[in-house]
Amino acid sequence: MKKTGQRILCVDDDPSVLYLFEVVLTEAGYIVDKAESIAMATQLLAGQSFDLVVSDIMLGDATGLELVKRVRRTDGTTYVILVTGNPTLETAQEALHQGVFDYISKPVSPKTLLERVRQALEHKELRDERNSIQKHLKAIFRSVQEAIISVDAAYIIRELNDAARRICGLSEEVIGQSFLEIIHCEPLRELVTRVFQERRPEERVELTCQNAAGSQQVIHVSVSPLLDDGDQFTGAVVVILDFTRMARLEQSRRDRSRFHGMMGQSASMRRIFSLIEDLAVVETTVLITGESGTGKELVAEALHFQGGRGKGPLVKVNCAGLTETLLESELFGHVKGAFTGAFRDKVGRFQMANNGTLFLDEIGDISANMQTRLLRVLQEKTIERVGDGHPIQVNVRIIAATNRNLMDKVAAGSFREDLYYRLNVVEIQLPPLRERKDDIELLTGQFIRKFCVKFNKTIDSVTEDVMQALHDYSWPGNVRELEHVIERAFVICRDHVIGLEHLPSTMLEGRIAAVPAGAHSMNEDSERSHVLKVLEQVRYNKGKAAKLLGISRSTLYRKLENLKIL
Repeated sequence: MKKTGQRILCVDDDPSVLYLFEVVLTEAGYIVDKAESIAMATQLLAGQSFDLVVSDIMLGDATGLELVKRVRRTDGTTYVILVTGNPTLETAQEALHQGVFDYISKPVSPKTLLERVRQALEHKELRDERNSIQKHLKAIFRSVQEAIISVDAAYIIRELNDAARRICGLSEEVIGQSFLEIIHCEPLRELVTRVFQERRPEERVELTCQNAAGSQQVIHVSVSPLLDDGDQFTGAVVVILDFTRMARLEQSRRDRSRFHGMMGQSASMRRIFSLIEDLAVVETTVLITGESGTGKELVAEALHFQGGRGKGPLVKVNCAGLTETLLESELFGHVKGAFTGAFRDKVGRFQMANNGTLFLDEIGDISANMQTRLLRVLQEKTIERVGDGHPIQVNVRIIAATNRNLMDKVAAGSFREDLYYRLNVVEIQLPPLRERKDDIELLTGQFIRKFCVKFNKTIDSVTEDVMQALHDYSWPGNVRELEHVIERAFVICRDHVIGLEHLPSTMLEGRIAAVPAGAHSMNEDSERSHVLKVLEQVRYNKGKAAKLLGISRSTLYRKLENLKIL
């Protein structure tokens, strides 16, 4: 098959040799130019691009090796074949050193000439194609937004793109150096080392580290092993996405939903945050009410640290966890010998909280006698230690909390009405989690981040089914129960995502109403009620409702129309 379009320059000071080369190569389909001297060849090279130069090594006072140098200066892609009538080892070595493709001895037969020319041009085509692909890949390599770092099997950095220089603060000088010595981010080094050891891809989301310039940044990293055609490990490629700006925006969003350890974006929680800010700057007594696990202690902490007493002590007492005698001693203190076992003086919690805040948790469980003593302290601002009649002045802000209905206890005569109104100057009523389900996703994300650190795991999220299950559950234990559920899932989850199989079975039992036995015999009212219940539980997702009812989507639409639901 004849070649077309490939141009060859033949250089020889013997016109007969040039003529022979021209005839043979032109007949083979090549475009041929001739030059009888280096000067003429140099002129042609300056004005025309050639695929191949075939030159005699002896050209008058000059040599073909000099021509090779000029070819390299003019066009580095042109191949050169040298022809000589007196070959020596030294000239052959020099020719190859200069990058000459081949070396032919005279006399040159047409067959040998064509064969060597064909080989040279085929090799050039392959090289040009490879270079084109490499240029294309390098263009892509340079233009992508992710930082890409190529590391060989000895951890040596072989290549990096412009984004790696920008994101990681690296320069060209790091090429040829050890990745483990150049990169100072310990989690990133550990990730790359694990890929080298286990020969499988690894990924980390929101990895916080310092780049080479000393800047703190949040990155998304994926590391993949590199394998050759024989599946032999040759290194790894590290891809880094700068997530810093997005992380800061997300942190800003979370900060707007976070208040002194509490989290919530629902309207009820925003109102509570605002109320805490108002109450923090005044000295009034506050009663925090709500079910167990709603965060009453966190509200007490926020009231203390947000206000003017924030630099003073915050002392907490669980009133339900102590007997009356012990609670009296804990609150007011005692002197040595006040009762059996009082071997030394004891400072009470009121004194410990002086110029600060005393948080009385489960205040509804204290005895009638303790209610009387506490009322006297609130009125007189003084305490008396057990076994000591001398009053001690205290400057303490009281914050109380209970999960009981104190008004019911007042009505029943088990809680003093005057104490109730002393404690309940302002009430902060915390909603149960079932009434603030808009916060479940936010809280879940917070607990995932917390337990990623605690358990050193890279669990990123929960599945949609899990999130639906969390929304469907009634949460009798409130936020505390949600935290325990996520912690349990972390213990047993070996994947990057929490699935339904990682939730307690008690949460899933009865979560979605199944089709009751004998549903086919239900009357219209009961059937309508059942379908509505299923629709509400799946948030009116028709596909999910049809699946749970055991019918097709089209049948469900007909049923909805017949039952006049939609």
